[in-house]
Amino acid sequence: MTEIVVPEMSLVVLVGVSGSGKSTFARRHFGPTQVISSDFCRGLVSDDENDQTATADAFAVLNYIVGTRLRRGLLTVVDATNVQWEARKKLVELAKSHDVLVDAIVLEVPEELAAERNRSRPDRDFGAHVITRQRKDLRRSMARISREGFRRVHVLRGPEEIEAATVVTERAWNDRRELTGPFDVVGDVHGCRSELETLLRTLGWEIEPGGTGAVHPGGRTAVFVGDLVDRGPDSPGVLRLVMGMVAAGTALCVSGNHEQKLARALGGRKVRVAHGLKESLDQLAAEPEEFRRDALAFMDGLVSHYRLDGGRLVVAHAGLKEAYHGRASGRVRAFALYGDTTGETDEYGLPVRYPWAREYRGRAMVVYGHTPVPRAEWVNNTICLDTGAVFGGTLTALRYPEKEIVSVPAERVWYEPVRPLTDPGHGDPGHRDPGYRDPGVLSVEDVRGTRHVEVRYGGGAVKVREENAAAALEIMSRFAVDPRWLVYLPPTMAPAQTSRLEGHLEYPAEAFAEFAAAGVDRVVCEEKHMGSRAVVVLAAGPDVAAARFGVTDGTAGAVYTRTGRPFFADTGALVDRLRKACAPLMRELGSDWLVLDCELLPWSVKAEGLIREQYASVGAAARAALPEAIAVLEAAAGRGLDVSELLDRTRRRSVNAARFSQAYARYCWPVADLDGVRLAPFQILACEGRATAATEPRTWHLETLSRLDDPLIAPTRHVFADTSSPESVEAATAWWEALTAEGGEGMVVKPVQVPDGRSRVQPGLKVRGREYLRIVYGPDYTESLDVLRNRFLGRKRSLALREHALGLEALFRLAGGEPLWRVHEAVFAVLALESEPVDPRL
Repeated sequence: MTEIVVPEMSLVVLVGVSGSGKSTFARRHFGPTQVISSDFCRGLVSDDENDQTATADAFAVLNYIVGTRLRRGLLTVVDATNVQWEARKKLVELAKSHDVLVDAIVLEVPEELAAERNRSRPDRDFGAHVITRQRKDLRRSMARISREGFRRVHVLRGPEEIEAATVVTERAWNDRRELTGPFDVVGDVHGCRSELETLLRTLGWEIEPGGTGAVHPGGRTAVFVGDLVDRGPDSPGVLRLVMGMVAAGTALCVSGNHEQKLARALGGRKVRVAHGLKESLDQLAAEPEEFRRDALAFMDGLVSHYRLDGGRLVVAHAGLKEAYHGRASGRVRAFALYGDTTGETDEYGLPVRYPWAREYRGRAMVVYGHTPVPRAEWVNNTICLDTGAVFGGTLTALRYPEKEIVSVPAERVWYEPVRPLTDPGHGDPGHRDPGYRDPGVLSVEDVRGTRHVEVRYGGGAVKVREENAAAALEIMSRFAVDPRWLVYLPPTMAPAQTSRLEGHLEYPAEAFAEFAAAGVDRVVCEEKHMGSRAVVVLAAGPDVAAARFGVTDGTAGAVYTRTGRPFFADTGALVDRLRKACAPLMRELGSDWLVLDCELLPWSVKAEGLIREQYASVGAAARAALPEAIAVLEAAAGRGLDVSELLDRTRRRSVNAARFSQAYARYCWPVADLDGVRLAPFQILACEGRATAATEPRTWHLETLSRLDDPLIAPTRHVFADTSSPESVEAATAWWEALTAEGGEGMVVKPVQVPDGRSRVQPGLKVRGREYLRIVYGPDYTESLDVLRNRFLGRKRSLALREHALGLEALFRLAGGEPLWRVHEAVFAVLALESEPVDPRL
């Protein structure tokens, strides 16, 4: 029995004359979706699998399908004769273009058997000469097939050997996704054995006597990013320790460019002795021959990168862009060892590294080294751990999944660097690489087109249509605040189901009934402030703003509207006042930044122009015209004309107009600078490490915020209700009636515990007062309640659920320290959904 082993991610090319049994072999050993047949593709483009005139188009389709599958990392089998090297060459090139390995399986059968099989098939009406020609082509190419770029060529001779063969897949050497950690990923050591031992002990490792290994009592695994050797004082000592750990299964190690060069030198190949190689060669010369032989075998066997923890962690010496994760090719290994360059050299004669991490959008965390930086910092879910230990900096490790950075200082400068140790992305701007791009600058490709944004609340993903994204892009690019502050946009909120109660369009009973039917017993009724929705992002100081949000203009926060626009031309004074007011809250939360959901009062401070032009003008016109109309109608009635119906209607309109003016006037008062401005926070959205909007009950938010003590802060009045208790519902309804009778807008009813979205429970239902709704529907809306009760709420309710899920997702990503583009993806989606056609009065 012959066992054929092929890579799990690869292209397999079947080779054999027509009638050799390739299709039968493929069906037996591979899944139906894995096999792409030339006959099948010929049938796709011509409705006839034997139409040879369609061959060119058929192979164009075949190559497209194969290329797509390889791009997606799927094992793919090509079922075609492939007896000519030109046909095989195209497939090999296709595999290499996607950085996957390619194997060939050759099926050789006697020419007579192949001809007999074809004669038994009525669809194969070509003559025996075709088989003869194919067999000659195969014989001619077999002498060179092993040099065509295949990883392996498996040859099965005769029907018995073909029948007895088995096919198994093997995972790539870099595929260790089954290892879930926890890991301690260690940056470039460069021969600094003493510092490495200090770092390992700091991480809790126990070094074995003689430095031949180390174990962690917590079962952690060390992962070394390469460049163990060169420049430092004890490269053999570092190798001995790491080799022992790898042999014992307590560590993994990827190859660095310095291991690659040292191995070539030890193997007798000609290399340029520079960049610390001489130190390693001299140190190894003093070691026993057996150790040098073992060290060479160890370095020769190192892989270019590892995929770990289900693919969520990738470790490569110089980093690795997403398209190369798990792939195998010369260019993948070159990128992993050396990174990418712009083709330029800096003033020190060193190559300028292309800042691939600035453009990284992969979901896997990439940890790497290679280019020394003063400190390890996150850039788009990537982190460089080479902090220049050998140059007098520090030796750094990353605890995963904790994302904790641990460093120990170098004992001395062991090797003078050619270039000063400066950060090309975060340090002195004067020393940045020419290819540097500010990580705060987002790419339009992150949001353009139709997209599906994954969310953990709401189940699955939220679709954002291309036309909605275009509308949001217009707003975001022209009017929004600095995107680094734009970490959340509040979702829309649906009203309760329309009330059938006489004189009311909205009433609390429907909200309580809906939550009760959904199994939500405990709800909170929060006063709905008549102001402007405001998101407040605060940092303890400009240094925190720079470190946490990447904002380096000296500001320490932002206040913006629900569409991301700045509230005022200069919100600096308001931010400073809020930072002072919220300082105790930051200390209580153990965070030097926080995000709040608020209402900024009064309404007129932001909407004065809207009030003056859209509302006050209506009220003024009604006050001027309706009394005159009433006087004329009363005079007509006095003369005996029957205008009673019209007169009653006009009188009601006059009363309605007065109530309309009173309704908006309640939310307007004079403001001078910050005097008169009030901010009513009702939710703590996020702080360091916590997406509190999703994880904490409403009681916690309201109790915590109630401790803020500053005249600027307005409280949010509220009551709790039990939807299963008629007495509790009645009391909450009475509270709403009193609130709206005083001129309040109404209330928002919310579950005390945040719904997870899977049950489709609304995160909140607004119940607005009878008089307030005149602002929304017009002064005379009470005259047409029967028509308005037919309003359609379905789209609004769907929108509220989707935007709520996106908002929580943005906060989870923010609190989890994910890169700005990931946070902004969800924030942008909220704004995009706002352009969906929904009745704005809802």
